[in-house]
Amino acid sequence: MTKKIVYIEDDLEMIDLVKMILERRGFEIIGAHGGRQGLDATQVEKPDLILLDLMMPDVDGWDVYHTLKAREETATIPVIVITAKAQAIDRVLGLQIAKVDDYISKPFRPQELVESVEKILGITAP
Repeated sequence: MTKKIVYIEDDLEMIDLVKMILERRGFEIIGAHGGRQGLDATQVEKPDLILLDLMMPDVDGWDVYHTLKAREETATIPVIVITAKAQAIDRVLGLQIAKVDDYISKPFRPQELVESVEKILGITAP
């Protein structure tokens, strides 16, 4: 069964790149341009996983994250943050304080993204 992933990101080129990487591995990727569209997409699509950028102009990624966790229908969906905020303190805040499921800093290697997604979704490599 194909796993559905919503990627909430304000950079359309990043959405295309992540789609290309993960669709090759058999995932269905729904790109959402910005926080508002992302919140709507998670309601409609009921994804298995959410990829989330933090720095977006319309709705900040942390606001999106807290809204997702506050909604009953999206509270249990795992979230991987993909962000240019690469400082150690940002990673600690994300993983330890906010309890995101994983934290990937841009730029990243395609294999790093694939391994994180597969780990969070409990998929073992063939």
